[in-house]
Amino acid sequence: MRTGTAYRVLPVIAVLARVALLFSLTLLVPITVAWFNNDAGLQPFTRALAGLLTFSLLLLLFTRRFRRELGIRDGFVLVIGLWTMLPALAAVPLRLYNPEWSLTHCYFEGMSTMTTTGVTAFSGLDHLPMSVNLWRHMLNWLGGMGILVLAVAILPMLGVGGMQLFKAETPGPIKDAKLTPRINETARNLWLIYMAMTACCALLLRYAGGLGWFDAVCHAFAALSLGGLSTHDASVGYFDSPLVEGIMIFFMLLAATNFATHYLAITGRKLSVYWRDTEFKAMLTLIGGGIVLCALYLQWWGTYPDFLTSLRHVAFNLVSIATGSGFVSTDYGQWPVVVPLAMLLLSSITACSGSTGGGIKMIRTLILLRESGRQLTTLLHPNAVRPLRVNGVSIPGPVIFAVLGFIFLYFISAVVLTFLLLITGMDFLSAFTAVIACLNNAGPGLGIVGPANNYSVLNDAQIWICTAAMLLGRLEIVSVLVVFTPAFWRS
Repeated sequence: MRTGTAYRVLPVIAVLARVALLFSLTLLVPITVAWFNNDAGLQPFTRALAGLLTFSLLLLLFTRRFRRELGIRDGFVLVIGLWTMLPALAAVPLRLYNPEWSLTHCYFEGMSTMTTTGVTAFSGLDHLPMSVNLWRHMLNWLGGMGILVLAVAILPMLGVGGMQLFKAETPGPIKDAKLTPRINETARNLWLIYMAMTACCALLLRYAGGLGWFDAVCHAFAALSLGGLSTHDASVGYFDSPLVEGIMIFFMLLAATNFATHYLAITGRKLSVYWRDTEFKAMLTLIGGGIVLCALYLQWWGTYPDFLTSLRHVAFNLVSIATGSGFVSTDYGQWPVVVPLAMLLLSSITACSGSTGGGIKMIRTLILLRESGRQLTTLLHPNAVRPLRVNGVSIPGPVIFAVLGFIFLYFISAVVLTFLLLITGMDFLSAFTAVIACLNNAGPGLGIVGPANNYSVLNDAQIWICTAAMLLGRLEIVSVLVVFTPAFWRS
């Protein structure tokens, strides 16, 4: 029986080749848009398609004899392989379009869009060809639900099982995401919900919000993916419309909700499913309370002349940052620092598990809070038996320990990455908030990476540190770090 690193990696590369081939076909969409609009993206996208198809086919030919069923360890390698390869492929047409954009910045853009972090190192978004802007938002949308969910839906057709991937990308406590007997059917159902919500958002932005079709579709892509990209440098502030902001708040909250809850509500035709979801209620309570308190604080501070104006700006930007979207309607970097800092820290815990958001997730926060309360009770009543429950379900000890381990790794990662940025000469506020924003896939930070700027001000070393933070955050840290343990590679 063959063992070793090569036996483990080569079959994974064989799958990566198939995914690369399928991914390259998505370039046909911006090519079509560029052809109809006769914009400057036609030649770069066409060249990128030819190059990626050639690369994928050659890789397929080379790895054809290494195909086999993947195991759990292979799933982790495949997860990391996909999320490092796809941003590189996504960066190819960007680099071909503008050779002045460095490889570092193009890869950063690919990672930011695919992980739905939504920050950019490019300026002049209003003047980019329509095809280039559409490509960025398509990547946001594909990454939103997770390119692996798409892979779970289609890889069985290629002879590769998907359950290992699904487990590898979603470590930790989540609802029973296997809503149907077959994992590929589950993935398709979740994609249908995702697409339907995106279509509804685009239609509302177009006909109620008054946006043009292109802006409506692109911002719907970014809202449902919680990616936060915009076709304008001023982001959503470009439209200066309370109605547009209200529509996007609604869909960002939907995107931050567990899609399993949406599935159960739709199939059961019962909105009460949402009210019975402890995680969903906790998210709304936290966001609602945060909006009121921050709006009152800004009015008291004199930032805005009245409470309604304060409420409008706080509501949109807090929901955007807390859910991990990253849209901006005003330069909240000019607010008293406690408010934007609170918004950014909320991005660590607000999004529900099984959503398109990032961070620690609300379910882990609830488990940690209830376990803390249980420990306090145990101090007073050592013999008391008090099981920890969430949504009426008892949480077993191993899951609680896994949550504690994850949160420890999350904070250690934040500390290490912050110190790395500090070593490069970045100031503390910018370094800390950039790391938190990237780990939570939330978008802008504060300081030099605040809402009035973008990440183009960073040097290459800082860009790569932020890129690593985005990857860690998207794959929830454990899926990445486990591959670097010696035990992982032992036979």
